[in-house]
Amino acid sequence: MRDFANSSHQRKKVAPNKVKIQRKPLDLKKYLRPMKMIASGLVALSLAGGIIYGCYRASKTVTVFSLKAINVSNTTHLTRDEILGLANVEPGRDLLRMNLKRMGEHILQNPWVETVHINRYFPDTISIAITEREPIAIVNMGFIYYLDKKGNVFKVLNNGDKLDFPVVTGFSEEELGSDPKGTKEALEATCLLLKALREKGAFILADVSEIHYDKGYGFTLFTAAGALPVKVGSGDFQAKVERFARIYRDLAVQLPSIHYIDLDYIDKIIVKKS
Repeated sequence: MRDFANSSHQRKKVAPNKVKIQRKPLDLKKYLRPMKMIASGLVALSLAGGIIYGCYRASKTVTVFSLKAINVSNTTHLTRDEILGLANVEPGRDLLRMNLKRMGEHILQNPWVETVHINRYFPDTISIAITEREPIAIVNMGFIYYLDKKGNVFKVLNNGDKLDFPVVTGFSEEELGSDPKGTKEALEATCLLLKALREKGAFILADVSEIHYDKGYGFTLFTAAGALPVKVGSGDFQAKVERFARIYRDLAVQLPSIHYIDLDYIDKIIVKKS
């Protein structure tokens, strides 16, 4: 191999490339024109966005359909002002933006309210139709509650609430929590017994001071006069009360000497004397 480092051979120098490249002046306008167009577009978008936002803000403050009339159905237990307070509604509100479903939910929080229907009528009216629960008895479950005709325990009694209803005993809040289905069925049966008593002439609810329920046996009535036990059992309440109503007035004079009356038979009544 040759040693090029110690070689005496003279290398030729390569002349540099002396050809000059002619550079054209940079045309900044060519680049600025698109940028101006983009900037103009951004300004236009910004203005349009501002206009849209301004319109939106204006629409939030402009009331197109102002509420003027509020029609409320007649109620027994709730006043008009109480209903409007629950609904949180007053004249001047925007009818279009009112949340009727939420208003109804707030009204339903009152225990007297069973159903509520709210409708809007353009340009300026809403109607609120309420169905109230009606108590048919008082249930003593530790606290004293009203019972409605569908077997619902719906309101704790407060000072001023009416007390002239039959008192139902034998139920408890513990059973209502541990066996809601069974307790509800028994309360519905209580309503059927009350209905039979209310419809059958001679022996009426005014003659009953207490209705006691026993989970194993059924119902026993206690008369207002003398607290006489009248055993009813379970089921067939109409026929049992009808039979008893036919002889009750005749037995009324004998009540002090009667120990109990048993209606829990198909075709007869047992009267047990002291």
